[in-house]
Parts: sequence; C-alpha cells; structure tokens
Amino acid sequence: MSKKVITREEWERKLKDVKISKKDMNKLVMNFLVTEGYVDAAEKFRIESGTEPDIDLATITDRMAVKKALQSGNVEDAIEKVNDLNPTILDTNPQLYFHLQQQRLIELIRTGNVEEALEFAQEELAPRGEENQNFLEELERTVALLAFDDVKNCPYGELLDVSQRLKTASELNAAILTSQSHEKDPKLPTLLKMLILAQNQLDEKAVYPRINDITAAVLEDDPTV
Repeated sequence: MSKKVITREEWERKLKDVKISKKDMNKLVMNFLVTEGYVDAAEKFRIESGTEPDIDLATITDRMAVKKALQSGNVEDAIEKVNDLNPTILDTNPQLYFHLQQQRLIELIRTGNVEEALEFAQEELAPRGEENQNFLEELERTVALLAFDDVKNCPYGELLDVSQRLKTASELNAAILTSQSHEKDPKLPTLLKMLILAQNQLDEKAVYPRINDITAAVLEDDPTV
C-alpha cells in the first residue's frame, strides 16, 4: 500500500490550525521547573509570565537540599532533612526507607568501614529482609560487596556507581512530590514521548515533514520524496 505524501506547505498549514494557548504553554514550563527543582528559574518565570506554581516555591529549596545531600552520599543528613520536611513520608513508604538504609550501607562499604557495615546490615537491614523477600535479595547483593577486594569491578560493583545514588535520590524526590500532591514526573518529557510515538505510527501511513531532532524541533523533509 502506497503512503500518502503530505507536502511541507500542507503540513505547516495543518500545524497552524492547532490552537494552543500561551497560558497552557506557560503552565507546562512551570510544571517542568517546579518538578525538576529549578527554584530560581521558576521564580523568575513566575514574575515574567504571571504563571503561579501549584506549590510553595520555598518547598523546592527544601526538596533540593534533601536530594543534594543524598547525591553526595550523606544519607543520614538526607533522612533528617526529609523528616523535617514531612515525617510521614518515610513512615508510610517502607520500600523507600529500606533503599535509604541500603544506601547508607553502600556508603559504609565505599569508605571501607567493614565492621560498621556488617553491624549496620545486621541491626538495621536484616530484620526488614526477613519480612520482605525483595529486600532480602537486595541486602544480599549489597553485603556481597564485602567479599571482594576490588569491589568496583566485582559483579555487584554497579551499586557503588554514582547512578545508584541518583536512583535513590530520584525515588526520594518523587515521594516528596507525591506528599505535596504534585506529579512526581514533569509533563514535558511525557509529551515528547507521545510525539515520538505519534510520528512512528504516522510513518506507517504517510510521508511528511517530521521532527527528527527533538532538541532542535525543526521539521525535516523526507529525502526520498
């Protein structure tokens, strides 16, 4: 079946017929700034556009302080800060609390505190592992790091990567946002994924000027036409 060919002129005319209000666009930008924690940019955008955020911008600073502490490996400080922000977050999320304690164990192993790491694992994490099989498996993987001299290159070395800190920090950040009745993920990336999906589906039926580079957002003609 031959594909329908849509010229650039026709495609641009169709795009112009789609009406999107500036107010909605501003809300989308503010949602991204608030969710990702760009407090200074959010404040400037609020003043310039008149778009009010759906949460107090001061809470962004507190949330970013928690995230920064965790990303730097200071898990105890992160836990203290999140409890100051909202003590119910960790009380109502046992999986998140386990991952934070697991990260504390990883940091002890990273710094070579073997005895303290074993004691911490036994006292703080083992009881939780007895109650949850998934926790137990994660604990076993983490403690296994102690069996290797070169922990960074062992089968479980990825636990010592910065990406592990970022993963835990992202989980904690999402929990804080949820506690503030805010989406845990910004809407903009989701819309971009929908754009890619829509283009992929349309590719099966038509040839048209498509956006190949999302960051540039420039329409490109099909070179085969």
